[in-house]
Parts: sequence; structure tokens; C-alpha cells
Amino acid sequence: MDSGLYAAYTGLLARTQALDTAANNLANAGTNGFRAQRDYFSGVLAGGLDQNLATSSQVGQAVNGFGVLGGNRIDLGQGQLAVTGNPLDLALQGQGFFAIQTPNGVRYTRDGSFSRSTTGVLETSHGEPVLDAKMQPITIPTGTVQISPDGTISVATPEGSAISGQVGVFDFTDPNTLTAEGTNRFTADGAKPIPAPAQVQQGAVEDSNEDAIHGTMQMVLVQRQAEMMQRALSVFNNDFDKTAAEDLPRV
Repeated sequence: MDSGLYAAYTGLLARTQALDTAANNLANAGTNGFRAQRDYFSGVLAGGLDQNLATSSQVGQAVNGFGVLGGNRIDLGQGQLAVTGNPLDLALQGQGFFAIQTPNGVRYTRDGSFSRSTTGVLETSHGEPVLDAKMQPITIPTGTVQISPDGTISVATPEGSAISGQVGVFDFTDPNTLTAEGTNRFTADGAKPIPAPAQVQQGAVEDSNEDAIHGTMQMVLVQRQAEMMQRALSVFNNDFDKTAAEDLPRV
């Protein structure tokens, strides 16, 4: 019975935490460039608990026999591309990120909803400069803008056509170094970015890689699992109360 109690408790804890992840994924199903979080599980020992504590006590042995939520991993799967017709909107096909300069430092994003500022700087919807392959802001003169799959920006003016820069597209050797910040941007935790082979598509943006249907189904599933664990705990508590009521008076 004790083992079952521990199983129900760790199951409820894991499902409660997973419910928060599922809710966040569903809430951002309509956010450009959003990358869903996926749960993974591990044993207590794998999570770094003191080995002596986990193996010497009954509680430690029992709890470690069941999976606990180890954390979340970023799902780097491709989202659907939506055509916008805006020549400064950019989407990536394949692995990679745009680099943007924020007040807190360089951040990486798949959200390519860009525009040209009054000073000609290519920037995000929050006014943050988009960086080129050399991590410098990109300035685009007035004219007809053409952006090739490798990110090269050509601007046609009455005087002629000229290349004005190249949008930087970056990736990381170890994707686990990325940490989500906000809804659709990431920090690299000091990891050095490398050029990415992703292709740039002009006039489109990438949707979230979490669709509303899958997100809703996952939310309902996790919620039902949490309710099952909660009912199981209630059963064990009732058994304990019954045992205490019947046996303690005999002592």
C-alpha cells in the first residue's frame, strides 16, 4: 500500500507540472515562431538526489521507483509557413534562428515579423534591430526589397540595384543550450552560434509548431491523468483513516 501511495503522489506531482506546460503550449498556439515545450521524465536518482538518502530509506527507495518530471525540452520541429505578402516578413525553412539585439543582449527567434524603421533599420515588432551574419544591425535603403534564400538583401532604386546586407541565420551545436525567454525568443547561455543551413522565405512568417487541436487534446489528457492520480490518493487516504480507526483503539 505504501508503494502505491508513493506512485500516486509522484504521478499527481508530475501531471500537475505537465499541466502547466500543456496550458502554456496551448495558449501560444497562435504565436509566430513559438516552440512548444515537451516534458521528459526521470527517476529521483537520475535527478541528482543524494544516493545514500535515496537508497537507505523506505521512502527514498519507493519514490525513486517511479518517474518524476525531469523538466522540459524545446520542440524544434518546423511550424507551418503563412504567406503575408509583406516583403520584410521572413520565415525559416529548416533549423536555425534569427538574431536580434534586445536591451538584455542578443536573443534568438523564429518570429520573422519584421519592418523597416524610420531610420532604415530592419527591426522586430518590438523595435529591436535584426542582426546580420556579423552580428550587426541591418540598414535597408528605400526601394523594392528582394531577399534571397541565403538571406542576402537586394534593394532596387531608381539609380539601380544594390546589395545592402545579409540577414543572419544561426544555429547551435547543442540545442539544449537554448533557454526559452518569453513566448518566442531564446537565450543561448553563452554558447557560440554557428551559421545555419536554413533557407529564408520572403513574404511569410512561421506559425507556432503547436497546433490548437493537438494542444487541446494534450491538455485534456493530462488533466484526466491528474484527476485519476488525485482519486487514487483519496482512496489510499481513506484506507489509512479506516486502518487508524479500527486498529489504534486496540493498541
